[in-house]
Amino acid sequence: MISLEAFHQDFLQSILSDTESRGLMKPQAFFENVCEELVSSGDLTSNYAAAEYVKKGVEIHGYDFDEERRLLSLIAHQFFQDDEIQTLLKKDIETKFARLKAFFKMVAQNDFHDMEQTSDGYSMAYNVAQYLTGKQIDRVRLVVLTDGRMTKTLTELPSETIAGVPLDYRVIDIDYIYRIYLSEFADQNFEVSVNLPALKVATDSDQYQAYLSVVPAEALASIYEAHGQRLFEQNVRTFLGARGKTNPGIRNTIQYKPEMFFAYNNGITATASDLEFDGKGNIRKIKNFQIVNGGQTTSSIYAASRQKLDVSKVSVQMKISVVKDKEKEHEFVRDVSRFANTQNKVNESDFFSNSPFHTEMKEYSGRVWAPAASGSQRRTHWFYERARGDYLNRQRFMKPAEKRTFLLENPKSQYLDKTFLAKSEVSWLQRPDVVAKGAQESFKYFAENITKRLEEDRLSINELYFKEAVARVILFREVERLISRSEWYDGGFRAQTVTYTISYLSHRINQEGQFLNFAAIWDLQALPLELVRILEKIAEYVYEDITNPPEGAANIAQWCKRSACWERVKAINLNLVIPKSLLVDREEKKYEVKTEKADKALESGLQMEAFVYTTPASTWKQVFDYFSRNGSGAGVSQTQMDILRKKSQGAIQIPSEKQARILFDLVQRALAEGLVIDEK
Repeated sequence: MISLEAFHQDFLQSILSDTESRGLMKPQAFFENVCEELVSSGDLTSNYAAAEYVKKGVEIHGYDFDEERRLLSLIAHQFFQDDEIQTLLKKDIETKFARLKAFFKMVAQNDFHDMEQTSDGYSMAYNVAQYLTGKQIDRVRLVVLTDGRMTKTLTELPSETIAGVPLDYRVIDIDYIYRIYLSEFADQNFEVSVNLPALKVATDSDQYQAYLSVVPAEALASIYEAHGQRLFEQNVRTFLGARGKTNPGIRNTIQYKPEMFFAYNNGITATASDLEFDGKGNIRKIKNFQIVNGGQTTSSIYAASRQKLDVSKVSVQMKISVVKDKEKEHEFVRDVSRFANTQNKVNESDFFSNSPFHTEMKEYSGRVWAPAASGSQRRTHWFYERARGDYLNRQRFMKPAEKRTFLLENPKSQYLDKTFLAKSEVSWLQRPDVVAKGAQESFKYFAENITKRLEEDRLSINELYFKEAVARVILFREVERLISRSEWYDGGFRAQTVTYTISYLSHRINQEGQFLNFAAIWDLQALPLELVRILEKIAEYVYEDITNPPEGAANIAQWCKRSACWERVKAINLNLVIPKSLLVDREEKKYEVKTEKADKALESGLQMEAFVYTTPASTWKQVFDYFSRNGSGAGVSQTQMDILRKKSQGAIQIPSEKQARILFDLVQRALAEGLVIDEK
């Protein structure tokens, strides 16, 4: 297990890498890195925002609003940036909280209009004021982030009320961040205390043990209050809110026929890694509780309770499956989630976390060497993190020499995160208004786009795509840096300027029927100087445009989220001359894509044929028996069954390419549906 000290060093390296590669100040990189960890643990939503405002007696560095839980988090930080873990003293903690509280009082008293209206701080104050005016906030949480360790002399953080809103206090220190890491990659300690009846369901499965239970709505609301989105990490849906068709019905049943809720509602489907029982056979603890179907039910009950509706007569049925094989826990939860979510239409993009896209990107990231850059003689990889924390987890059991080699070949500056990739891709797809709405919307749009590409052409995610995606990440990072160092940039709305700048460049090149030469960026592992100069010009005009919203457009941050903002930016008439060396014409691009797809098709075909050839006859017999038992309902054609039967009988020794694909797909499908191959 990696030690706290080693984790702290890696954490500091992540901040240093972001500082160098993205042009962030160290405190900014610290804020973003910690908030990303808190998003993964459910402490923040993915739409948190950095927004610094510091003056005498006031200090705040960002905020987050959890719309479902009606929870506003106001955030400040103390970044020591020291190799040794420092202690955050009681007096320093109290000072940070006092300054956060002063900001909230200032906004609550509507005393913020002398702030610079083109600043992130004003946008934050404006939004908080809107939440207060609309009575959307039930609770405010003041949060202090630190890379140090909270002093042990501070034993209690009392709550209070300001402007009629309860305030809580929270310190997130390096110990807490480290525990988030351990909870994801060690034996997790995420436990939910309950008192629920349980009926054990007889099953012969060696994969899970099932139980039926009934959960009082008040208990379910309390669980959600305490753990938030952490309960839904494996759920393919996000809560649809009042706009969804199901939720008004749930609310109406709670309000008018609460005693009928159990009969009307389908309940929730959940998984756990373990259950603890009391002496009466009731469940007292659920370990690693995941609601994989029933997110809308849970969220609607919570919302109703916060709106003072009486939920005391409401009960919810629950089916909970306890995973027996701990090594296959993730796959089991994934599959339960997929098959449980059938009550309403679920798009394949909702299952993006299980998409072959990630497998292929991970494979290319480990196989494709990036060109040596900046005079270095060592070639490197861009490390694609398919599962959160994989970069650090890979180093856990390495010897010192192995770790040094790994870090040289996979430098922190070339760490490729899914969320960051989504922002760079969606920006190039010319949807800066989506990126401006936050990480969640950006990633959702990215998932839909990639899923559509795979459905239309399974060969579209290939080595060429991987290299170009990396080039777009390099482009995104460089635009971040050039904006930060520009004389015309006076702070605020850098993120919006970045995505709009890249989208504008993409739009202009597309207008000319050309493609950007991403191969040149990949070969340099940097932007050509001519492209940097063009981007500097675009960014200055974009910044001027987006920071001057039209009358009635609320504030800048909200304006940037509207498609009308993008339409106005697209109409900027810049005199750009893009050198031919930076472009690839349409015919050349079509040939390049066609060649890459052909190479991948050949490689995939050979791999499938090798798989089919080396798989033992006993496996084919089990797969044939599996689909035979399911009969015509399995959706396997007679031709496919005939090929499978012949292979199981040894009648096909060397399959054709078509036969290999059919056989390969049938095996993968059977495994996905739960067939366990006996390899004896």
